[in-house]
Amino acid sequence: MKHELKGLYAALLVPFDKDGQIIESGLREIVRNAIDVQQLDGLYVNGSSGENFLMNTEQKKTVFRIAKEEAQNEIKLIAQVGSLDLNEAIALGQYATELGYDALSAVTPFYYPFTFEEIRDYYFKIIEATQNDMIIYSIPGLTGVNITIDQFKTLFENEHIIGVKYTAPDFFLLERLRHAFPDKLIFSGFDEMLVQAAISGVDGAIGSTYNINGVRAQAIFKEARLGNVEKAYALQKESNDIIESVLNMGLYPTLKAALGEKGINTGLPKAPFHPFDESLRPQLKSLIQKYNL
Repeated sequence: MKHELKGLYAALLVPFDKDGQIIESGLREIVRNAIDVQQLDGLYVNGSSGENFLMNTEQKKTVFRIAKEEAQNEIKLIAQVGSLDLNEAIALGQYATELGYDALSAVTPFYYPFTFEEIRDYYFKIIEATQNDMIIYSIPGLTGVNITIDQFKTLFENEHIIGVKYTAPDFFLLERLRHAFPDKLIFSGFDEMLVQAAISGVDGAIGSTYNINGVRAQAIFKEARLGNVEKAYALQKESNDIIESVLNMGLYPTLKAALGEKGINTGLPKAPFHPFDESLRPQLKSLIQKYNL
């Protein structure tokens, strides 16, 4: 099963109305765009890019349900269920498993200084309750949780922990992980470092900008894996120009506004995020035209 999960995944965006409620029709359009236009291999549902940590449990379930209804079995689906409330994480994991998600993922517990043993037990309890495969979501820049190679070894001894979403700039640790665990899945989580990650032997990548730049990301991954490094770097340079502009305008509002330019009802970011700055609309349109987004 785990080998079937390789490839590029959009970290699914979620559209909200002015009251913070999910726009279901828009969510379906975003899913279809990832499949039909961006030509991605899968969706990573309810991650950071979906503003997951701003939603209540029922909203998270709604996103899981709609994404599955719309995607069916056309692409692979990974459900991010991590939560500071372990009971919520388990309930979400059970729900996503019942819906037929291909695997679960969970961010490392954050905010409090949890011990590794507490983090390990968090994962093991979700797995025990769901009997589904798990992909660790390691993003130390936001969680402050750094997992060592020996700690990864302990986690990977659980046969249901099949890989990691690795969102960190430490390419030494990435190489060590790839060498030590050749049979585990490694997904890169930094869109701007896709070419370096691909050369390092990752099995795929999960990114927010793939919602608008998926075709180019697929080309980067393909060329890097084929050894066409110069071509891959040229494509990465284009992608990084896009990413830099998007970050300067505001990541989530700009990604939604870009899809909105294509007629997709992407609504608004969820408060306390601010809406897209309309004074930047000409700049966004120029970016879309220049890079054929």
